[in-house]
Amino acid sequence: MSKKKKLVKKKEKIVKSINNNIRSSVRKLNPILKGIVGKKVELAIRDLQFSEKRITRDIRKTISSAVANAENNFQYDIDKLVVKEAYCGKKITMKRFRPRAKGRAAPILKPYSSVTIILSEAKRIEGHGTKS
Repeated sequence: MSKKKKLVKKKEKIVKSINNNIRSSVRKLNPILKGIVGKKVELAIRDLQFSEKRITRDIRKTISSAVANAENNFQYDIDKLVVKEAYCGKKITMKRFRPRAKGRAAPILKPYSSVTIILSEAKRIEGHGTKS
């Protein structure tokens, strides 16, 4: 009987922060989250700070929480952190009703979302030198 060799992969530590119950729809959150993926954390927070959207405040809090997790749990360097993934998903939808003409009622849907931010440490890539 031969022993099977086990492949040992170096498991990358995932730095994650999840913010549940954000009072906004997924449709409004997606363009904001796509704009910060791949950026350094410092740049992402700065971009969100100068955005005029109301919801960017909650996204900034989520990124700050992920940075705190990286620093305290994994001892990562804050200056090297990059937003690896940022996505959102649907949560509950509150249903409210508004009176309309002739005794009718019209529904108002108030959606909630959850935002997940995943950070990783930027790897420094060695180049081959200058072009000649």
